Amino acid sequence: MASGKPKKKNPRLASGRKRARQDVKLNAANTSLRSKYRTAVKNVEKAVVAGDKAKATELFAKAQSIVDKVADKNIFHKNKAARDKSRLSAKVKALQAAAPAA
Repeated sequence: MASGKPKKKNPRLASGRKRARQDVKLNAANTSLRSKYRTAVKNVEKAVVAGDKAKATELFAKAQSIVDKVADKNIFHKNKAARDKSRLSAKVKALQAAAPAA
């Protein structure tokens, strides 16, 4: 096993070749959105850990938008998106609740 991945065969039919070309573009678009999603979630979590209430709230609003876009395009299941938004929201709210008490 020198190379790792097996070499893919080229489709014979024109429709198969077109499908393969489209798959490359779709894969790139989905990968980009998935990366944007992860970055947005990470940024909110970093702000929460840092204790920056204003920044966490602002980043959470942007993250919600990105999470919804990813769910609408079926890159992640809508329930996963809802669960992740809920967990982020809870973290941001806990930060806001902790700030006045401190």
